[in-house]
Amino acid sequence: MPLEFIGTDPDSEEGQSPTVFIDRVKREIVMQSWAADGETVKEVEKLFRPVPGHETVIRVPGRMIPALRRALDELERCDGVGEASPTAGP
Repeated sequence: MPLEFIGTDPDSEEGQSPTVFIDRVKREIVMQSWAADGETVKEVEKLFRPVPGHETVIRVPGRMIPALRRALDELERCDGVGEASPTAGP
């Protein structure tokens, strides 16, 4: 799986997390972030449904919005084979 680094939390103490990557082939965002605490997970489950064992809830700070926008923009232009689509706009 060829991941492409997009950005990391500018305020991270160690400059490592949260971090955003994209997989152009699968057209997916991959994130490393903080695991949500039990209270947050309970709130998610109260609002939606139980979190399956193969999934998790993460927290991403608002200051990561530029990296997430960039990841979304990159994937929107992607044709799913690792290259930007020739018909995609800027």
